[in-house]
Amino acid sequence: RYEACCAYVLIVTAVYWVSEAVPLGAAALVPAFLYPLFGVLKSSEVAAEYCKDTTLLLMGVICLAASIEKWNLHKRIALRMVMIAGAKPGMLVLGFMCCTVFLSMWLSNTSTTAMVMPIAEAVLQQLISTGVADTQEDSETVEATEDGCLSGMTSPSLPAVNNIPEPKKEKESKNSRYPTKRDHMICKCLSLSITYAATIGGLITITGTSTNLIFAEQFNNRYPDAKVINFGTWFIFSFPIAIIMLLLTWVWLHFLFLGCNFRETCSLSKKRKTRREMLSERKIHEEYIKLGPISYPEVVTGVFFILMTLLWFTREPGFVPGWTSLFEKKGYRTDATVSVLLGFLLFLIPARRPFSRAPRTPAGDSSAERDPDPMAPMITWKDFQNLMPWEIVILVGGGYALAAGCKVSGLSVWIGRQLEPMSGLPPWMVTLLACLLVSAVTEFASNPATLTVFLPILSALSETLQINPLHTLIPATMCVSFGVMLPVGNPPNAIVFSYGHVQISDMVKAGFGVNLIGVLVVMLAIMTWGVPLFNLTEYPDWAIARNFTGSL
Repeated sequence: RYEACCAYVLIVTAVYWVSEAVPLGAAALVPAFLYPLFGVLKSSEVAAEYCKDTTLLLMGVICLAASIEKWNLHKRIALRMVMIAGAKPGMLVLGFMCCTVFLSMWLSNTSTTAMVMPIAEAVLQQLISTGVADTQEDSETVEATEDGCLSGMTSPSLPAVNNIPEPKKEKESKNSRYPTKRDHMICKCLSLSITYAATIGGLITITGTSTNLIFAEQFNNRYPDAKVINFGTWFIFSFPIAIIMLLLTWVWLHFLFLGCNFRETCSLSKKRKTRREMLSERKIHEEYIKLGPISYPEVVTGVFFILMTLLWFTREPGFVPGWTSLFEKKGYRTDATVSVLLGFLLFLIPARRPFSRAPRTPAGDSSAERDPDPMAPMITWKDFQNLMPWEIVILVGGGYALAAGCKVSGLSVWIGRQLEPMSGLPPWMVTLLACLLVSAVTEFASNPATLTVFLPILSALSETLQINPLHTLIPATMCVSFGVMLPVGNPPNAIVFSYGHVQISDMVKAGFGVNLIGVLVVMLAIMTWGVPLFNLTEYPDWAIARNFTGSL
């Protein structure tokens, strides 16, 4: 009876999530009133599921993200990396992808895309306006001497760039938004590269995307004795995946939109550059100059950023004792402890340099009023509130509540029994089927909702087939992020689509290749370096204990 009640609650919640008839956060509250009504869980037990360790972890990370955004550190990082890459189309795309991946490791994919896309749009508009005046197209290059334009670009004053004729303005009409087809292709390539890079960067860290957090909490909740998933092990596994995906995705987008002439579009030579490339570099450099010298709050934010990463890595590295071994009681301190501590300190530390005369405001932020309070902190509660994704917190909590109901009611054991016919399949085939299934479903449903529905099912399947649960859960968690074929697949896709450079057909065509690359690279990882890292060849004791307990 209770299995049927729990299944009903699961189906109702899943339908609301997939159809988005009500907001995702509101749908996640369905278990909060149906479980107590049906007698599956007490109201106090359901309520306890809505705030977990990962909620505190996310809150600490959002504090750091608020400081990064408030003091424009993200813009400085992005512009600097693009300046290093140069304005050749291929290298420009790769430069934007690298800085987007880096930022997306720490900020949400949506925030990263929203931050980087305006910078890319400014560069693209410069390319388009230059193309109107550049009648001889990219084939004509300008020799740059020591006193010429290129040397001027490395100087803050940009003295020699003035000898380049300013592009004439062309009236925009429906059919002439882009000077040439090649310009349109560059715009498509750069726009799509940012949303894909944000997705790739989100894979690298536990906090990179909400689906990683959902997996970590549900896994640790279901298998409390496992002690195998932390910031370090996840990073070691996922970082090579991200690097391989980054390079292959760049090659795929270059081939699709810019052709196969990598030598022309990726040359690092500083001797010959087109007029439009020089003006694009000028635009990027001017944007960077507007930021001014690096400010005291940016330095503090950068130090906290590095400190948080180091403390996460060294907490329980695995191969050597971590800093938690210095404490008598074990298991009390998690990544959330570090995150919340450093996040709290940002509310205490003044944004004004000690003994300085005037307080600093965010560089380039004309709307920011100068705060006369010399003790104004790095971030305020309002800054935190503006970025804190409460809907995701409640959505994740709803997932934990569903998982708890499945466990208590016995539904997970029942599902496991129904999946016994798959016992003849090898582990890699089970994992591949799981990856393909979730990557298809997530194109139409939200990533967190898809993963929340599938995690208990895949856990039960792994226990039934006597496969290490990590063999299926980690690849499924990564593949659920590959909803990259449609604007509704994830918010970064929608942001990029709103700029009007790409059509749905472009997104489907490019996204299919990225989806395929992602699934193949994840399968390669789980079959190679994932095996020794997580000991995937054996059915672990912590899964046996969980299976035995669940069957009682």
